[in-house]
Amino acid sequence: MEIRAIRLNDIPACAEILCSVYNNELWQCRWSEDVAAIYLADFFYMNKFVGYVLEENEEILGAIFAHEKVWWNNSEVYVEEMFVKPEMQRRGYGSMLINRVGEYVKEKGFAGITLATNKYAPAPNFYRKNGFADCEHVLFMSKEM
Repeated sequence: MEIRAIRLNDIPACAEILCSVYNNELWQCRWSEDVAAIYLADFFYMNKFVGYVLEENEEILGAIFAHEKVWWNNSEVYVEEMFVKPEMQRRGYGSMLINRVGEYVKEKGFAGITLATNKYAPAPNFYRKNGFADCEHVLFMSKEM
């Protein structure tokens, strides 16, 4: 098992995994692999991108796409996407990816890691188990058009 920095040629495999994770009844997404690849490549090309894949025998099992966010008092890493192949979930691989980002945050001396997730899916419990807390002072808002 190896965790390494994401390379551009990893994007298609990551897009395939993203589709397998989110195109189901729970998440109710309808990603195509082409659109998912464009979506993930946008993160890859972001300024201050931070990303890792988890692979075994040269097969990518999961990935985390994030970036550094500068704040007035201390920067943080914001996780945009994280996913592990459905058949490989519940084996600690997601925790390994989050922990690798945690190591990056410590190396940089940043404040921590932030993210947003669907509160109606199992993901919040996964993040709580990995030391994340609900932020009562933050309200995620949207405006549909």
